[in-house]
Amino acid sequence: MSSSRFALRALGALSFLAWAGFAAGPGQAAGQCPVTLARGIPDRTAQAPAGSEVMAVLRDAHGASRDARVMEQVLAGNVPDLLRRLWPVTFSGRRADGRAVQVTVCVTPDYLAIGDDRDFVRVPLGLAAAARIAVEMGFLLPTPKMVDAIHGQARIRMTPQPMTPSPQMESTAYLVEHDRTLDGQKGRIARSPDDLSAGQKKDIVLTNRLYSKPGRVAIYGWHRSDGRPIQPLSTVHGAGYADYSHGVRLVSRTAFADGRAVDLADLIQDRDLAHVVSGEGPIADPVRLLASQY
Repeated sequence: MSSSRFALRALGALSFLAWAGFAAGPGQAAGQCPVTLARGIPDRTAQAPAGSEVMAVLRDAHGASRDARVMEQVLAGNVPDLLRRLWPVTFSGRRADGRAVQVTVCVTPDYLAIGDDRDFVRVPLGLAAAARIAVEMGFLLPTPKMVDAIHGQARIRMTPQPMTPSPQMESTAYLVEHDRTLDGQKGRIARSPDDLSAGQKKDIVLTNRLYSKPGRVAIYGWHRSDGRPIQPLSTVHGAGYADYSHGVRLVSRTAFADGRAVDLADLIQDRDLAHVVSGEGPIADPVRLLASQY
């Protein structure tokens, strides 16, 4: 897609940007993520159960049945407020004509979780549930290049905490135990619970491999302290697989190119700009790609 076609396509994204609280004009300073970008996450009700309560109910559940219950909680707004405060992650690159460009994406500061700020549990999900949550709430999943940048720009870089491989890796008990470890680790080093953090999980990612490997989930990341990922980009697992080490990081569909609000779904398939946020270059129709997973 040429820059001119991108500009025309961006006009079709105006309705999305208006829904997100923006006009597609200048004026948004780089490095800011307005609270309106999280408006697609429903409000949490006073009656919503705490994360530990949900996990107690789901202690014997796994796979698609657990995913369905977790997705129901998330889409009803049972998400900690800290995840509604999105963080900027900035990329610098060049357009095809050599002009410099800066792109800022806005991401959740931690991995998808259910509960409130005092009692939440990070929840691994299969691809179908992760994709549906992202699309319905106005987000995308990150590309591997975004995952690298999130780790590089995170205020809190946590050392990966792998658990002993076993047949129980997909169990609720395993994910809860690992989550407690993460809470203890983050509590020792975090200045604020909503600081941008990384190193907790492998990411479910957006990649062209979802086109070439249908029925598979793509995972990447879990960076060591030296910045190297434990997990290279992989589609070895079926789309329904999710163990304790997997996480869902959400990326707002509203991004900023040189301070101008743009639809990230358009930018990520633009031949002139996609390489700034995607190591694979353009990813065609990312929203439709994610929607096709459920």
